[in-house]
Amino acid sequence: MKIAYLVNRYPAVSHSFIRREILALEASGVDVARFSIRPYDANLPDPADRSEAERTRVVLGQGARPLLLATLKLLFGHPASFFKALGIVLKALLDEPRRGWRQIFYLVEACWLARQFGGVDHLHAHFGTNPAAVARLVSCLTGIPYSFTVHGPDEFDAPGALDLRGKIADARYVMAISSYGRSQLMRWSDPAHWHKIRIVPCGVDRVFTQAIAPRADDGKTLCCVARLSAQKGIPLLIDAVSELAGRRADFRLVLVGDGEMRGELEAMIAARGLSGIVSITGFVGAAEVRDILLSSRAMVLPSFAEGLPVVIMEALALETPVLVTAIAGVPELVDRDCGWVIPAGSVSALVEAIDAVLDCDAGTLAAKGRVGRERVLARHDSARIGASLGTLFQGAA
Repeated sequence: MKIAYLVNRYPAVSHSFIRREILALEASGVDVARFSIRPYDANLPDPADRSEAERTRVVLGQGARPLLLATLKLLFGHPASFFKALGIVLKALLDEPRRGWRQIFYLVEACWLARQFGGVDHLHAHFGTNPAAVARLVSCLTGIPYSFTVHGPDEFDAPGALDLRGKIADARYVMAISSYGRSQLMRWSDPAHWHKIRIVPCGVDRVFTQAIAPRADDGKTLCCVARLSAQKGIPLLIDAVSELAGRRADFRLVLVGDGEMRGELEAMIAARGLSGIVSITGFVGAAEVRDILLSSRAMVLPSFAEGLPVVIMEALALETPVLVTAIAGVPELVDRDCGWVIPAGSVSALVEAIDAVLDCDAGTLAAKGRVGRERVLARHDSARIGASLGTLFQGAA
């Protein structure tokens, strides 16, 4: 069978889990066509992502003329389907005038995509935001069934504006990456459609699951692998490090990632005199992330909002314990047997937990790491997840 995958921006540094899912599907015998609505990242540090870029077609990279021409051809060639899709657009305009106008552009994008889908049996979108909106319109135009994966937290922040209820009603399946995610989709949908909502976790790259050598040292480096955005709570981490630095100088923190808050965080680090303790790497490839996680005592992620971060799985797969906040799907994977779980938004709890991590003996750290690795290998194997997805898609088609 042939599946089309639609993502807002693909490939991307923060979307490596989608690449793994696609490759696992292909390994199980599924033909996958890749489509990105927006141009993918210009500077992709991971060779695997650069390879994916060569296989991905960009909707908005076609220019205005082909998109408008495709829209006119659908309007005059298949008016019934076009006006059915237009009905969804008009409803969005009436329900959410401030955001609904975007549906007009989604319809144009959907018309171009509809003309590229010859031979496609099923369409799958990642994220319940604009990719799912476009996929829904493509399904109206072509009759091809669609599904989408919801990660959170963006979808759960604005379920009404995103019309999650309508998207779930029209989809053949909806995938949540955790039980928490499934519960939120049930909250915002008709009980008659709850049977469509399946838990399909994200998989972990082989670079993290392959055999690892025993740790040779007892270093005091901590790392935080995250996009530098508001939902990750990094300013709270800087505050905690600043407080700790006043009474101990035996640790370092490496922030691995980039994002819209980088300038603000760099200013905070400089203002608190933490340049010798805290460093920022920017975006790096999977191999370098692996090396940093292996050289870290623990991975710290003080998030305010999440789905279930893949980086937690990657750290645990490498037997690196994690210090995380008790939000969303995180407690489904992490407990005191493989890390530290604290209340979100508390500097004092974060300071106390980091102190505990730094003072933890090597034997306890190793035991937590072993438990974490066992859980990830059991629950987040990409090959097994890809095979189960292929079965779902086959049934949908």
